[in-house]
Amino acid sequence: MSAHAHSHDHGATAASSHRWRLAVVLGIGVVVLTAEVAGALWSGSLALLADAGHLLADIGGIALALFAVTMAQRPPTLRRTFGFQRFEILAAVVNALVLFGVGGYIAFEAVQRLFSPQAGDATPAIILGLVACAGSGVSVWLLRGASHDSLNMHGAFLEAMADLLTSVAVVVSGVVIATTGFQRADSIAALAIGALIVPRTWSLLRQGVHVLMEATPEGLDLDEVRAHILGVPGVVDVHDLHAWTITSGAPMLSAHVVVDDHSVHAHGGDILDLLQACLAQDFHVVHTTFQIEPTAHEDHEVGGHE
Repeated sequence: MSAHAHSHDHGATAASSHRWRLAVVLGIGVVVLTAEVAGALWSGSLALLADAGHLLADIGGIALALFAVTMAQRPPTLRRTFGFQRFEILAAVVNALVLFGVGGYIAFEAVQRLFSPQAGDATPAIILGLVACAGSGVSVWLLRGASHDSLNMHGAFLEAMADLLTSVAVVVSGVVIATTGFQRADSIAALAIGALIVPRTWSLLRQGVHVLMEATPEGLDLDEVRAHILGVPGVVDVHDLHAWTITSGAPMLSAHVVVDDHSVHAHGGDILDLLQACLAQDFHVVHTTFQIEPTAHEDHEVGGHE
């Protein structure tokens, strides 16, 4: 006897309600990027051009996040029974890899400039850096609350935060260069940004890989889950207990539950209801599949059990 008898909507994801935020942030990024490229070409500022390159990579990440959220809304099919919800996790992993790449490039350029500083006019960098700060600040504000809802949104938030920090560094280094002539200020600021971005990016990558490996959702203790299941009247054993995550906010769980012979026939439906209620109320896992088995069935399972 297997269940789940209830119908669940697998199309909606934790990030779906924030799609408009990603669209607005993407629009802001394109406007700021256009201004920075124009300013870099006009002034010949390498700092602005480097910041524009960083922003271009981040815009690509935001666009990927928006695409992933859109794809995740597509309905399941017979070939893809969970639809395209994993696109959001893949986007988060790709965003983390892009951020690592951008951070490495910035660090390389920063070290190069430490040894070979280049003179330039700091005024355009300061002005356009302030414009970029304003745009990135709005983006961070839009994404901050949503960043806790899914890895995809968290990745987009980190992209926006990286843009803000980079823009602040451009302004600060521009002011230092304009007032003191200390050209290495730009390189020092860039290295400081990398030191701030890398730990968060590593955390994002680690969480994304955790989901892709179908590991137990963070915060879910399977030993405690097992104890709760065994506490349901009539249940004598549980095996093949698995828990994983399809996408952020969508934990799944399945188990084979052995029930004494009397209860499995007389109260099988009630036991199933109790199991589902237990997982939903105590562990916030609503997508569950339980196979209810009589005690005699344990010896006849194909492939054995865990």
